[in-house]
Amino acid sequence: MDVRLIFALSALMSFVSCSVIAKLYVWPWLGARARDQALVSLVAPHMFIRSLGLSFLVPGVVWPLLPAAFAVPAAYGDLVAGILAIAATIALAKRASWAIAAVWAFNVWGAADLLFAFYSGPHAQLQPGTLGAAFYLLTAIVPPLLVTRFLVFRLSFEWSATNDLDRGARALYCQDSLARC
Repeated sequence: MDVRLIFALSALMSFVSCSVIAKLYVWPWLGARARDQALVSLVAPHMFIRSLGLSFLVPGVVWPLLPAAFAVPAAYGDLVAGILAIAATIALAKRASWAIAAVWAFNVWGAADLLFAFYSGPHAQLQPGTLGAAFYLLTAIVPPLLVTRFLVFRLSFEWSATNDLDRGARALYCQDSLARC
C-alpha cells in the first residue's frame, strides 16, 4: 500500500473516531458544565500537546530531508499555539475579563496554524516517510486537536447566542416588572 494512502487513512480514521467520541460523549459532558469550565477542559490539553510540534525541528525524530518549508512554520506555529493555550487557560481559571478574548486568539491562531500545515505539507512536497516519529503527531494528535478547536468554536458561538437571548429576555423582564435589575 502506498505510504501516502496509509498516512491519509490513518489521519482520516483518527479524525472520524475523535468526531464520534466528541458527538457521543464530549459534547453532552461539556453541555452540563459552566462555559468557563467547559472551555478550560478543551483548551488546557493544548498547553501540553502543542509543544510537541517542536519535534519537527529535531534530527533523529524527523528525517533530515523533512522540508523546512513545512517543519519550521509547523514547529513555531505550534509553539505560539501552546503559549496562547497557557494564557487562555490561566485567564479562564482566574475568570479574567479578557479570558474569552484569549480563548478566541488561541483558537483562531491554532486553527489557522493547523490549516496552514495542511496546505504547506503538499506544497512543500512533504513525504510521510520524512516525518519519522512525528508521523504520529499528524495522524494521531492533530485530528483530536482539530475536533477540540471545532468544539471551542461551537461552544463560543452557542454560548454567545444563548447569552444574547438571556440578556434580551432579562431586559424585557426588567421593563415589564418592578423587579430590580
